[in-house]
Amino acid sequence: MTLDEPRRRAYLEAMGIDVWLPAGAAVDAVPDDRVPDAEATEGLDWEALAACVAGCTRCPLHRERTQTVFGVGDRQASWMLVGEAPGMEEDRRGEPFVGRAGKLLDEMLRAAGLSREQVYIANTVKCRPPGNRNPEPGELAACRGYLDRQLELVNPDIILAVGKVAAHALLGSDAPVGRLRGRPHRYGDVPLVVTYHPAYLLRSPTQKRLVWEDLCLARGLAAERTA
Repeated sequence: MTLDEPRRRAYLEAMGIDVWLPAGAAVDAVPDDRVPDAEATEGLDWEALAACVAGCTRCPLHRERTQTVFGVGDRQASWMLVGEAPGMEEDRRGEPFVGRAGKLLDEMLRAAGLSREQVYIANTVKCRPPGNRNPEPGELAACRGYLDRQLELVNPDIILAVGKVAAHALLGSDAPVGRLRGRPHRYGDVPLVVTYHPAYLLRSPTQKRLVWEDLCLARGLAAERTA
């Protein structure tokens, strides 16, 4: 019998054998009965969900993490921000959006009349990809149940998808951020707005005006939902 590659890796890992992948190789989710799948996260409260994330080994990203990056903020917030993946500083501190990009995000929120403590912030994946690369499809799939449950628990009035990876994951689209931003979308019955990632704005500060427009759109949609 020939094993598919993800299951072969799972068996080798179970025997304590390190599995090395070629540089740039695509990574699929590794089956792991010790961690709930997407359906099994249904009904978990915050504490149980956080414990599952902290012990997760569903994909190879767990091997090199310092710690998981679960999420921060008001768990009953009107706004929920979804970012891409933890970077080196996030992996060290266990908090999303820190460092220069985090400071810029704080400024963006203040411009919209919000603070970091008034929103809830999570990422599409909870472990740092090596070299700060974008998450692979299998890694996104392995974490998707956790993100979906966070969205259910917060039940926000508006979702802000920050950056390409978050936008593509939540909308199932591969369109550029420039084509997705500036108009309302929906995640289930919740309005969703796409905007540029703060890391992109650090490289392209002239685009801050567009982010301001996105924040105004999000603020208006949130207000309509609560009216």
